[in-house]
Amino acid sequence: MADGNMAQVNGERASSTKRPLTHEELTDIIDLCLWAGQMLLQHGANSLRVEESTHRFGTGLGCDWLDIIVRTESLTMTASSGGEFRTKTRRVVRLGVNMWRITAINDLSRRIEEGQIDRFQARTELEQIDATPPEYSRWLVIIAVGLACAAFSRLFDGDWPVFGITFLAAAIAMYARQTLVRLRFNPFLVVIACACLAGLVASSATWLHLSPKPQVAMTASVLLLVPGVPLINSAHDFIRGYISNGVARGVMGLLVSLAIALGLLIAILLTGAGL
Repeated sequence: MADGNMAQVNGERASSTKRPLTHEELTDIIDLCLWAGQMLLQHGANSLRVEESTHRFGTGLGCDWLDIIVRTESLTMTASSGGEFRTKTRRVVRLGVNMWRITAINDLSRRIEEGQIDRFQARTELEQIDATPPEYSRWLVIIAVGLACAAFSRLFDGDWPVFGITFLAAAIAMYARQTLVRLRFNPFLVVIACACLAGLVASSATWLHLSPKPQVAMTASVLLLVPGVPLINSAHDFIRGYISNGVARGVMGLLVSLAIALGLLIAILLTGAGL
């Protein structure tokens, strides 16, 4: 709390040297801050990262201060300059993970804070970040995910046939996940369907008599669906005092985990593998 009060005092001191922004400038700046915060939330940033980066955006572009409320599904900001202020809210309509975009926006916020970029250049760079396609091709991601899950099967004491089956099951599940996400299916239904598909493929280790350890293949092939980022962000939010966000992300991680279990249960009931 003392650190927060000190930061606000420092901000008030710095504001005395800033030119008061016009209504149009203040509106444009808060729109940029909301856009940056929205992208950060959409791509897996924790609450503290969103608040710090968007605050640097606003104060670096000329605002005296920003009050920011971060929720897992929305952002609310009040930006002030002189006697003028603007309050806006923006929804976050989809969630994913893209650490490159988080890093790029954080780096942009630091350059803005240092006075290297004005609001027009900031908008141009945000447009470039938002429009940049994924760095890795779809098939490279599928192969890498398949190999990662197959490597875990070896760590779980699986044999080489299980390694091959796990690779195939995880790769097929990843392909299905990418396709269903692009078609905008419900995220929980996507997890259930992909877990079931991975379980069905992995169970072939039993009926093809490839290995006596089909359970290892079924377990390792769904690791791509584990909600690692939401659970890590949940713990981080709890530690940093964003209790409601921590609860929301923790519940989201729990629901995804239950969806994985349901998908595997359906596969087991259909094939009898692992019973």
